Amino acid sequence: MSPTLLERMSNRAMLAVAEPQLGAEEKAALADVIDAGWITMGERVFAFERAFAQAHDAADAVAVSSCTGGLHLALQALGLGPGDEVLVPALTFAATANCVLYVGATPVLVDIESLETPLMSIEDARFRCTPRTRAVILVHYAGYLADRAAWQDFATARGLLLIEDAAHAAGLPEAGTYGAAAVFSFYGNKNMTTAEGGMVLAADEELRERMRQMRGHGLTSGTFQRHSAAQPGYDVTMLGFNYRMDELRAAIGLVQLGKLPAWNERRRTLTEVYRALLARQLPEVTVPFAQGGISSHHIMPVLLPRGVDRPQVIERLRAMGVQTSMHYPPLHRLALYRERFPDLALPIVEDFAARELTLPLHPGLDEDDLRFVTEALTEAVRGAARGAS
Repeated sequence: MSPTLLERMSNRAMLAVAEPQLGAEEKAALADVIDAGWITMGERVFAFERAFAQAHDAADAVAVSSCTGGLHLALQALGLGPGDEVLVPALTFAATANCVLYVGATPVLVDIESLETPLMSIEDARFRCTPRTRAVILVHYAGYLADRAAWQDFATARGLLLIEDAAHAAGLPEAGTYGAAAVFSFYGNKNMTTAEGGMVLAADEELRERMRQMRGHGLTSGTFQRHSAAQPGYDVTMLGFNYRMDELRAAIGLVQLGKLPAWNERRRTLTEVYRALLARQLPEVTVPFAQGGISSHHIMPVLLPRGVDRPQVIERLRAMGVQTSMHYPPLHRLALYRERFPDLALPIVEDFAARELTLPLHPGLDEDDLRFVTEALTEAVRGAARGAS
């Protein structure tokens, strides 16, 4: 009898949920920075900003040390603060809401639209608006863009600022076109990476320049400008932070950005393969975003059947060499926010988060890998279901 796919692949290395694509070009770019002798924010950072803006059909961009730092800068530069409320989806990484707290404002957590479309619900957002609501942070979860026209109408009707947490959406020119600002992440598990780092897009030049100054302690000039102009003096005209990007990360970013379109296309292809395999082999598992839409295909979330023991599925998959993750615990179930909102119930996101499992998805995978993951998941889910019966 010929061996099964699971048997053939059982000795392979662990299939990771995410894997940075780094190689000789990135190494050479780092060596060039070291040889040049200028490693803090300088010409490569400025070149990376221009290239990222061009790739997203934007006028300019502001490079920062992280997406979190970029969100903080955007909220601060837009004047949000104590007494203001900001609508935030409960299905996101903690940093989205934490940045609202950084400026002294109050995050208002909002349920998702549905299990099939786990993006912030306009209906629930409408219910949670108050006279103190000043802004909405949209999260393009898994790389799928929120409905731009609907959210722009929602914000315009209420005089609200629209801010995009586009951490999952690098490479989509439509991201960054919704409202006041959009912030992207280059963390190690993202579609392109600089290890740590982020970028802010904003159509308003004055807002960009305010964030540009804020990222460097509020100084009126940066070290590179003072070095180039031989003018050592500076002033501090606003409260600033240390959210600068360095030349090493920018050099990697320029290389990664050039590869991003092909990587995003590969992710799209792999996602379609997953959908077909799961529909045929494991239809009891739900794959969100069945209607498709514009996406960078950042992660591959699926929903396990109700009643299946997720920890057991995770353990079984790991034993077979498949890493998984969960995106995300609902914010109001994390200790920090549970203390702030002890009575908050958001039933759709609670159901979604209790069953969600993130499968491996990155350009380093091939179709055999996906068939292996699907067979392993089938065995794990049905084994867990038998164990529960």
